[in-house]
Amino acid sequence: MGVPVSELHKFVFEGLPVRGMIVRLTDAWQEVLRRRAANRATGAYPLPVQTMLGEMLAAATLMQSNIKFDGALVLQIFGDGPVPVAVAEVGPDLGLRAAATIKGPVSPDGDLGSLVNLNGHGRCAITLDPRTRQPGQQAYQGVVPLTDAKHVTFTRVSEMLAHYMLQSEQLETCLVLAADANLAAGLLIQRLPGQGMGNLSGSMVERADDGEEVEDAYHRIALLASSLKQEELLTLDVDTILRRLFWQESLQRFEPLVGAQGPHFLCSCSRERVTRMILGLGQAEAAAILAERGDIEVTCEFCAAQYRFDAVDVAQVFTDASQLAPGSSGPH
Repeated sequence: MGVPVSELHKFVFEGLPVRGMIVRLTDAWQEVLRRRAANRATGAYPLPVQTMLGEMLAAATLMQSNIKFDGALVLQIFGDGPVPVAVAEVGPDLGLRAAATIKGPVSPDGDLGSLVNLNGHGRCAITLDPRTRQPGQQAYQGVVPLTDAKHVTFTRVSEMLAHYMLQSEQLETCLVLAADANLAAGLLIQRLPGQGMGNLSGSMVERADDGEEVEDAYHRIALLASSLKQEELLTLDVDTILRRLFWQESLQRFEPLVGAQGPHFLCSCSRERVTRMILGLGQAEAAAILAERGDIEVTCEFCAAQYRFDAVDVAQVFTDASQLAPGSSGPH
């Protein structure tokens, strides 16, 4: 039996300006971990880093699916701990990838604070990078510290992002995130922005007058959502989670996004790209590297995939290039 396909479920609470989503990254997340573990130079992620990165990827998928934007959403945390950088990127087609850099010993019980924000200098950045940019257009980026208003360090990715959404986007958000070696999952409950409010998605929606009733409804739903335990998020199916949490609420659910339409692993690296890089080096430089090292090995800095070319492979690269029709610039 194969690995379950990653899935994204969206729903709204009828009559209320509240939306929700649940994401379950299975095959896509396992591919991220498989590539990292297969890297001979780095090996697998330590468990605390795996958990943090999986939660980041689940959250980035939820946020990307909330916006109307033709480009990638990049969630990045950086600081002065043993994990100076961790990045999760999700494209408009929900193609995703993630990576973390490890520069020191990781405690077995490490959390967001000890991994990234050891001395209080950590930051969280969310960037919206357009697929095609107009002249002069810049990527949108919001940056917040990894501490709250009272300078208390966040220990969980969910706390960090709820703070980000409130500070940078003025959106009340409840997040429950969890990850292990098989699954990265997340539940998001969010109060919809009022008409005229600028936000990450750039969208405007109509909603009822913000009276006490609406305020109470959001907080009731958020409280129910926050009662979901991480182990429940990792072990229960979506139908069971929604039934247990919101059995008294009227939900409108939408068709789940799965397969090619849903979250899936996607990295832009490929053997063909490395082939073009070797051609760019030139035959003399490639021969010098082979003489020194015995092969040419290139590692994708993002997904940790390794591409190895021995002397026969390199010779074939230049043989194929020489046989191209005149005017051709190389393989595409």
